[in-house]
Amino acid sequence: MFRRANSATAVALLLTAALTFAQAPAGQRGPGGPGGPGGPQQPPPPPTAGAKLELTEGSSASYRVTEQFVGIDFPNDAVGSSDKVTGHIDILPDGSVAPGSKMVVDLKALTSDQTMRDGYIRNRTLETEKFPEAVFVPTAITGVPKMVPSTGQLGVSLTGNLTIHGVTKPVTFKGIATIDARSSTVAGRALTTFTFVDFGLTKPSIGRLANVEDKITIELVYKFKRS
Repeated sequence: MFRRANSATAVALLLTAALTFAQAPAGQRGPGGPGGPGGPQQPPPPPTAGAKLELTEGSSASYRVTEQFVGIDFPNDAVGSSDKVTGHIDILPDGSVAPGSKMVVDLKALTSDQTMRDGYIRNRTLETEKFPEAVFVPTAITGVPKMVPSTGQLGVSLTGNLTIHGVTKPVTFKGIATIDARSSTVAGRALTTFTFVDFGLTKPSIGRLANVEDKITIELVYKFKRS
């Protein structure tokens, strides 16, 4: 009789537990409760009015120029990059860019696949001893809502004044930004183009180099920490 009573009690307890589980809210059924394994994911943080963006490690700036060598029928793209990029962009609550926002590239750190080209670019084209940095001061941003989302992907244009070789010209970088709420980062890449003449630059003329196109493409690969 004692064993039968224990068996009946165990069955009753199991039935009660099963009913309790079935009646519990879905978010409380998985281990760890809401947001835990088996539970629903927490919603992303709400959008914010404005944002502070600080460049972090993983950012870089590159140039791309098409060149033609003597005796070779097809053109080649010369690419040089600098991973020494610093700065910040502050977006105000009204969607405008705050004064004082800027990005700086160390041009002395530019390297490509040819040391001879690098020497010419630094010493003759950019004259980095006199003008060691490229400075971009953004003045307007489009493609970003006033209430900046915490996650998603946006097509962005950033207009401002670019100073290279002692010359300042207005340019617009166009690209895509990916906003990640989990890491509080904004990452992406953006491009702009201009000519050697625009900034008073001397075209490379070295070795077997027959011709260099006048168009220079600048690519900014950025990773901002958002706060």
